[in-house]
Amino acid sequence: MEKERISYHKSVQKVYDRIKKDGIVNIWDRYDAQGFGSDPDKRCPFCLKGARCDLCSNGPCRADASIDKRGVCGITADGMAMRKMLLRNIMGASTYHYHTDTTIRTLRATAKGKTPYKISEPEKLRSFSERLGLDVDGSDKEVALRLCEFVEKDFNRPFHDSSKIVEILAPEERQEVWKKLNIFPGGIYGEMMLSTSSCLTNIDGYYASLALKAMRLGIAMAYQSQIVNEFCQDILFNVPKPHKMRVNLGVLDPDYVNVLPNGHEPFLGFALVQEARKQEWQEKAKEVGAKGLRIIANIETGQEMIQRWEMDEIFYGFTGNWIMQEAILASGCVDAFVADMNCSMPIDPIYAKKYKFKLIPVSEVVAFEGIKERLDYIPEEAETQASKLLQMAVDNFKERHDSIEPVLGLDINEAIVGFSTESILDALGGTLDPLLDALKEGTIKGIAGLVSCTSLRDKGQDVHTVDITKELIKRDILVLSMGCGNAALQVAGLCSQEAQDLAGPGLKALCKQLGIPPVLSYGTCTDTGRIADLIAAVSDALGGVPIPDLPIVAVAPEYMEQKATIDAIFALAFGLYTYVNPIPTVTGGPDLVNLLTQDCKDITGGILHVETDTIAAVDAMMEHIEKNRNKLGI
Repeated sequence: MEKERISYHKSVQKVYDRIKKDGIVNIWDRYDAQGFGSDPDKRCPFCLKGARCDLCSNGPCRADASIDKRGVCGITADGMAMRKMLLRNIMGASTYHYHTDTTIRTLRATAKGKTPYKISEPEKLRSFSERLGLDVDGSDKEVALRLCEFVEKDFNRPFHDSSKIVEILAPEERQEVWKKLNIFPGGIYGEMMLSTSSCLTNIDGYYASLALKAMRLGIAMAYQSQIVNEFCQDILFNVPKPHKMRVNLGVLDPDYVNVLPNGHEPFLGFALVQEARKQEWQEKAKEVGAKGLRIIANIETGQEMIQRWEMDEIFYGFTGNWIMQEAILASGCVDAFVADMNCSMPIDPIYAKKYKFKLIPVSEVVAFEGIKERLDYIPEEAETQASKLLQMAVDNFKERHDSIEPVLGLDINEAIVGFSTESILDALGGTLDPLLDALKEGTIKGIAGLVSCTSLRDKGQDVHTVDITKELIKRDILVLSMGCGNAALQVAGLCSQEAQDLAGPGLKALCKQLGIPPVLSYGTCTDTGRIADLIAAVSDALGGVPIPDLPIVAVAPEYMEQKATIDAIFALAFGLYTYVNPIPTVTGGPDLVNLLTQDCKDITGGILHVETDTIAAVDAMMEHIEKNRNKLGI
């Protein structure tokens, strides 16, 4: 592959050369090998269109809507494609809620004084609890335990019993739409059961019904899983506030013991930082010949951590997003790779053997072929577990350092991270008025919530994400970035003050006035719910403008996996114009495509837009934003 087909980032390109030299299988070559002929993006046409099903023993079946060729059971191509999409969404919702379940277990154990953590934001604990209608009298422990009990009861409501969390947190205008469509959800567990049961062979094969169930599940997930998760992590580990963070592969120094918490759950990551800051661990590292011991944030676990805690010489920096994983591991600088839920690759044991690091799963859902040693996270044992992981890394250092030649001279730069609804309000002087005035006056034309993964489809890692974002800020669109796409923009330099020079004149002036970058680092994919809450606040501040009429777009330039698909479906239910790339595997269902890209705007107000060309994609977003500006008379 050519350099830019590998990655936007030169640091990744450099380590790719090392991986090739070492003859190690890697994601870029594996991707290339999956293509037909000489085209890595050319795949089975039925699979690309979503018109293939293997759920029952009569299959696999292929469908062709143009000649009414159906599956053996009679399901159409539209039904096949949407059923497969709903199954992806169930996986995404389940994984999001797995994280939330762990967060609530951790909060409860912390409230009881059984973890190394603390209630770091008692004000947020009380404001969120009060918002949910809970009694906030008593100690932090009492309020936290009431909060845990309340949300868990709501999670477990049957699907036919309306969620109290959604009733309290969602905009009234959206609730009315959802009730009319019968997609107002119950508890998240019941919604997952309803959706899963609907996907069985010969249960629900109607694409429109399946699409509505996907939206219903997405609403439950956004409010019960995402908002509850992030707000409770704020309570435990701090509300994000802007600060600088070292990013890119240059944060890896081979002369240090380097421990990398990886995945989506930050609990052991935070415990590792707390332990590593104790002088005894720095002394242990020096005793084996290292300069010291560092915790290096990685992927979405890393995003959760860097948004909330500032860097120092021990919590040193952040590497990047998941496609960089093999480049990170092949750097020759890693001593322990701590794999929590999500985004650790099945190939990692091969890298562990080759580059001499400890690969340790720390979540029940993570397992690797050939790796028997594991340490599943238990909130009450977090401090002891962190100590064991640090000891593994220290014990590993000498063999890794003496036998593996590291890749040197990798890039390192700084990003401003840690924006949240609270910190944005702080930057605006405690009110949304300066932002709303900038929108009304046309200083900025609109806002883009970029919630993206990273993918090799059609372009190299992060290439399309960076191109889309540069084009948006050039046209005076303020970007709030989340997920692996956020890491793309941090490492590419767009979350820095210097990036102001790439912005249009209005956005540039606003950034200079407020001292912010044109791309605000807003968190992980789990922050989709948080930004929905911010959008609701903008709607309310403008006098109750319906969500579909706001000059706001959702942007996923490189969606990749199942969590991303349910984020997109929620955005449609929420009423947002939603741009996604690559082209989703639904094109074999023409009626389904028409529903998502045309008819949806008359149902929920949301609309799906698919476009591979950067300029054409941003042109369409700007057309939508300008139409809404005219509708609002601004």
